[in-house]
Amino acid sequence: MSRIGRMPIAIPAGVTVEVAENNKVTVKGPKGTLERVLPAEMQIKVEGSDVVVTRPNDLKKMKSLHGLTRTLVANMVTGVTEGYQKVLEINGVGYRAAKAGKELTLTLGYSHPVIMIDPEGLESVLDGQNKIIVKGIDKEKVGQYAAEIRAKRAPEPYKGKGIKYADEVIRRKVGKTGKK
Repeated sequence: MSRIGRMPIAIPAGVTVEVAENNKVTVKGPKGTLERVLPAEMQIKVEGSDVVVTRPNDLKKMKSLHGLTRTLVANMVTGVTEGYQKVLEINGVGYRAAKAGKELTLTLGYSHPVIMIDPEGLESVLDGQNKIIVKGIDKEKVGQYAAEIRAKRAPEPYKGKGIKYADEVIRRKVGKTGKK
């Protein structure tokens, strides 16, 4: 059995989980509602205050889908209760961020400012001029938007300038040395 797949998902108070036909799972909680169509082969059942995912057979594909399906449902439950957030840091002289409404303006050493608009259901918050916090209830969307912001100026290995995740470690390189 899949160690992750067979673990039941506890449903906290104030959260409702509904499974419609074609494995369309709807999770409602204090922070909002998430919907997702999960692989049709998996059986998803709400048993009391738990959600249980079972697989029909032991084929390799079913084994891998088992753990994935369980994790996706667990992420939806966590999202509507606590939400997700990613913290990005901007390093570099003159590099900074500004926020106006839903527009995030990044000054990253280009000849023009980079303007990004927060997607639906996500929010970017500034902590000072060089810390961006992306918040939302959908783990996948939070990670994707954070990756898009980081891609505007990924950190370089010599001085560490650019946008990096707060928990990311940049492998530094030694620069050129002069002739002797």
